[in-house]
Amino acid sequence: MAILTLHNISLAFGDRPLLKDLDFTLDKGDRVALIGRNGEGKSSLLKVILGDVVPDDGEIIIDRGYRISSLSQDIPRDLTQTVYDVVAEGLPEVGEKLVQYHQLLLQPEAQMDLAKLSRLQQEIEAVDGWSLDQKVMTIITQLALPKDEVIANLSGGWIRRVLLGKALVSEPDLLLLDEPTNHLDIDAILWLEEMLLKNYSGALLFITHDRQFLEKIANKIIELDRGILSEFPGDYQNYQRRKEEMAHAESQERALFDKRLAEEEVWIRQGIKARRTRNEGRVRALKAMREQYKERISKQGIAKLNFEEGKESGKRVISAENLSYSIDGKNIIHDFSITLMRGDRIGLIGANGAGKSTLLKLLFQQLEPQSGKVEIGTKLEIAYFDQLRSVLDLEKSVIDNVSEGSDFIEINGKKQHIIGWLQDFMFTPEKARSPVKALSGGERNRLLLAKLFAKPANVIVLDEPTNDLDIETLEVLEELLLGFEGTLLIVSHDRAFIDKTVTSTLVFEGNGHISQYVGGYTDWLDSIESRKYFANTEVQQQKNIEKKAPAVEKKIAESETKTQKIKLSYKETRELESLPKLLETLEQEIDALSQQTQNVDFYQQNHQEQTKVLDELAQKNEALEEAFMRWEELEQKRSQM
Repeated sequence: MAILTLHNISLAFGDRPLLKDLDFTLDKGDRVALIGRNGEGKSSLLKVILGDVVPDDGEIIIDRGYRISSLSQDIPRDLTQTVYDVVAEGLPEVGEKLVQYHQLLLQPEAQMDLAKLSRLQQEIEAVDGWSLDQKVMTIITQLALPKDEVIANLSGGWIRRVLLGKALVSEPDLLLLDEPTNHLDIDAILWLEEMLLKNYSGALLFITHDRQFLEKIANKIIELDRGILSEFPGDYQNYQRRKEEMAHAESQERALFDKRLAEEEVWIRQGIKARRTRNEGRVRALKAMREQYKERISKQGIAKLNFEEGKESGKRVISAENLSYSIDGKNIIHDFSITLMRGDRIGLIGANGAGKSTLLKLLFQQLEPQSGKVEIGTKLEIAYFDQLRSVLDLEKSVIDNVSEGSDFIEINGKKQHIIGWLQDFMFTPEKARSPVKALSGGERNRLLLAKLFAKPANVIVLDEPTNDLDIETLEVLEELLLGFEGTLLIVSHDRAFIDKTVTSTLVFEGNGHISQYVGGYTDWLDSIESRKYFANTEVQQQKNIEKKAPAVEKKIAESETKTQKIKLSYKETRELESLPKLLETLEQEIDALSQQTQNVDFYQQNHQEQTKVLDELAQKNEALEEAFMRWEELEQKRSQM
């Protein structure tokens, strides 16, 4: 049975239609990704479903018995509640009682209303509310939220995490998520993926630019393009293939239409008398074609990101030695050293608050290290994308933020008008004259890219550049960066973006410790899974050795007392005497090889060198097991003589 049905939904803002006669059905178990370019109306469609925006026409059918939860991109103002209170509000009925109980507990003991506390406790117990309280605490823990912090004290990104928790806690029949992975770190994204796949059985409709999240979660994709909704069953790869086929068919259809229209325009000019006497129906058809052409909505242009690459920097870009930095006694960076060379392409991966942005500021001397030193190379021209957009003046217009008083910018030796440059970044002339404070998050990201790339650079630093960018703009940015020959540093939680743009990663592993790995996110994940496997294998082997050690020592001691009483062949006696030493040697060699595999540099070697060490480790473990079994066999034989 359908949980949601849309029938002939239409919505227009001014002369521009956002939604045109949409029909759509969402069933239980559907996990549908709604994709489309920025400004196509995706968020407006979710608001129509929620009833926040009334459509111009059409019908929305949702059974009253269904529970609906949502996460929007809009952040409520004047929030005075705690994190716990907001998340608990996502629970029907009992949520309000849990909030009141929690608020009472936060009061000083002298002011606490014990009678009311006791009454609330009984009411909560009567509806099994403590199990629901556990759900609230699980969500808060998994999203790493500060339970008792007042919402007003949090940043916009953290408030969105809290609102995501509120949407998830009630386990609704219909869940609407608008960019749920924005501002989440990788661990939180992985948790969200697992929760939606394993623990949520309702209908899901979500907007995302995170391609790995989309690929993993969606079992159907719908695209909003120029007001029309198209459905694509299957995963993102199937969507891309089908989309190419549709674009090709549309191009051919339009070319044929334009050719016919041109022919009819030639005919209509052959003379009024001939036209009237020959075919009035043809005249009416031409008028209809003119109207159809006039109403045609052209596809929004693709961003044409470009930049002027600066002159070659010095070979050594940055050298950092024994950097340490802490905040309120917490290690953010501890004893970290690195040398960045010209052409390095490095991604920074870690949890929110781990210190990624802090490290960038230390490396580029925006912060003074508390210990250690940083040396900057020569001939550096740096383009720095700040996740806080601090280089944008919100009161000035888009043009004024980029032009710096000039009507032209120079790119690769050619002058380009500032309006044309901004159009390459998908800003219309009207939008270019708007104040920055009126722009959406995605538009501000594109503006910052336009500002950065207007100047030559041989070092590009991008701190969370992917938030709010649509998928097509992301892919254009990736292509641009792949052609960049300078030095690149990227902080991002977008796993696909990291995989496609960097050749090594700095991973923040906690307590200020930073490790470097070859490759992108997937390579790092494969590396740590390999290390976990071998670490677990080594732990088990060590347990086996420790378990056998007392027996070995006992049997060796017994053998020393029995040697004179029991005789083996000369060869077996010599073998038995040599086995304890062999066992000790093998254990030492295994320990040395294991230490190699735990070294940070081990997984930066080529695959052949890694395989050689890992194969040798496996052979030594096998030899140890065989030697021990042979020792037991000889001891047992001697004891029976």
